[in-house]
Amino acid sequence: MSKILVLLFILIGPFFQASTGYECTMSGMTYYPLQKEISLNPQILIQGYAMDQKTIRGFEKLPPYLETESGEKVMLELLNINEGQMSLTQAIFKPVNSLKPNTDYYLNFQRAKQNEKEDPTRYNSDKKERERIVWSTTNTKYLKSLDSELEINFEETNVEFYGCGPAANAIFNIKNTKGQEIWYQTEFIDLETGKSSTYILHPWEGKLYVGHGMCSGAFTYAKTGKYKVRFTPMNIDGETSDTTEWFTYESPFVGEESPWGF
Repeated sequence: MSKILVLLFILIGPFFQASTGYECTMSGMTYYPLQKEISLNPQILIQGYAMDQKTIRGFEKLPPYLETESGEKVMLELLNINEGQMSLTQAIFKPVNSLKPNTDYYLNFQRAKQNEKEDPTRYNSDKKERERIVWSTTNTKYLKSLDSELEINFEETNVEFYGCGPAANAIFNIKNTKGQEIWYQTEFIDLETGKSSTYILHPWEGKLYVGHGMCSGAFTYAKTGKYKVRFTPMNIDGETSDTTEWFTYESPFVGEESPWGF
């Protein structure tokens, strides 16, 4: 009887998660920088989840571009595509030409049909509505450099079990960002297999989560084994600071028992 109940809960899990706000959707796009103001030579990072990974990979042939209100276009050069290990892919760009100062630039996607475009949007939690992706340039060529006192420290590993699957992460504290938006190029190595992967992470409430949520993530873990990771902080112009030392730790799943019994 208990096995039947477990099976039923697994089957209805996605519907239960949807009612509580923890559902796994079929797609989703995230756009960086999160801050509205950018320099004249910024980097743009676009991340796609699940079905939207196809859009990210399509940027190799049809890169996005920036456009002013007057219709002036600046193409974006693709620097790299990073494939996450669990339903997540990101692309990093820079404008082919320096942007104009004190100007609003809207992000647009090209489409295969001639002269057809798409205006991507994101949700504004303050206005409670979706709006176009727009950044405003300052009058500076580059933003200020990263603070040399920036610190990244290992905190703990953590596993949370949800109806749609576990979230497993190694968690790192960040100190002394001085209010800057900072991206973290993260090198991740499975010490058992030697497999390595690189992905740019963004902090959440002052912490870096190296791993995955219940639906997606940059990195995945086996049930046992050791891993190591190091970070190269960068500002949104792509200027980097010193790479950290390697942090070594066990899989977050070590010592954890699934409530489903497997």
